[in-house]
Amino acid sequence: MDFEFSSDQLAVRDAVARVCARFPDDYWLERDQAGGFPHDFHAALAQDGWLGIAMPPEFGGAGLGMTEAALMMQTIAASGAGFAGASAVHMNIFGLNPVVVFGDAAQRQRWLPPLIAGRHKACFAVTEPDAGLDTTHLQTRAERQGDHYVVHGRKIWISTAQVAHKMLLLARTTPLADVAKPTQGLTLFYTDLDRERVEVREIDKMGRKAVDSNMLFIDGLRIPAEDRIGEEGRGFEYILHGLNPERILIAAEAVGIGRAALQRAAQYASERVVFGRPIGQNQGVQHPLAQAWMQLEAADLMVFKAASLYDAGKPCAPYANSAKYLAAEAGHQACQTAVLTLGGMGYAKEYHVERLLRESYIPRIAPVSPQLIMCFIAEKVLGLPKSY
Repeated sequence: MDFEFSSDQLAVRDAVARVCARFPDDYWLERDQAGGFPHDFHAALAQDGWLGIAMPPEFGGAGLGMTEAALMMQTIAASGAGFAGASAVHMNIFGLNPVVVFGDAAQRQRWLPPLIAGRHKACFAVTEPDAGLDTTHLQTRAERQGDHYVVHGRKIWISTAQVAHKMLLLARTTPLADVAKPTQGLTLFYTDLDRERVEVREIDKMGRKAVDSNMLFIDGLRIPAEDRIGEEGRGFEYILHGLNPERILIAAEAVGIGRAALQRAAQYASERVVFGRPIGQNQGVQHPLAQAWMQLEAADLMVFKAASLYDAGKPCAPYANSAKYLAAEAGHQACQTAVLTLGGMGYAKEYHVERLLRESYIPRIAPVSPQLIMCFIAEKVLGLPKSY
């Protein structure tokens, strides 16, 4: 059993870190205060070919695995970019996996190269106000009319919709009452975000101001039939194919943001002198930081176990979900410990750890709640009765 990354994987990490070094803490502080999508950061990663790290080479991607993708996203978050930087490119890494796997050759050729090159940005339009995590009960409907579909409905917590050219949209094409199982009758589309038919309303939120979150109001959006992915009615099945990669990448980013906060806290504890000695010499300061490091390292092992299983084509759902749960908790705890280590200065924006703490709530909440992960492990791993 080898816990070391290969030289090629370390080269990926180092190359991504060099790009991130051009966008220091002050850059992300400005984005956090003023808002505005980090287009220059997105473009820098696109220019060096990183937006297609897990995409097929024939479309301009690198064709690497989930392990390399997780390493990339962790490096971005750990640089101090946090979830603002990671979320700016997250959709490129896993979001179009249904297109790669279930799209036809013409669709892949039409859609993947512009995304990999950074010419297109995309958003993931699945979640709805009244359905939440109960995706089978979403209300957005798509009605077939000749060679196109007409869509009406609402979506919520849709990231990057302010700047997106395209959206991956899940809608119901057969009423819930007319299907044998709730997972049937949902259809997946990848189509233009037509702002004449889709109102994009930004949600003012606690953190990650650089990457917008939105509510979408869809009124009569016409989608050509050639923008449908795979068969009508099988969209839920296609979406499931991307869930494990999403959990693995979110987990990697959560470890990264925890490491960013921990590094800043340890540096401050070494330099801050009170009563004639660095505060980091006191065990009351040392021990919480040491505990945070151990928790992050343990979560990191689960992240890359899940990634390696995925890359090997083996079942990984329990490990991907566990990685997301453990990393989110460890990342948040590290950020909270960092703020408390800095004391009053931890509350000051110029020291950056309060920004990281605010963003560390993201992986605890999304894309699936910690409670549902525990329910999944209880049922699927421990064999306990389903509780919901």
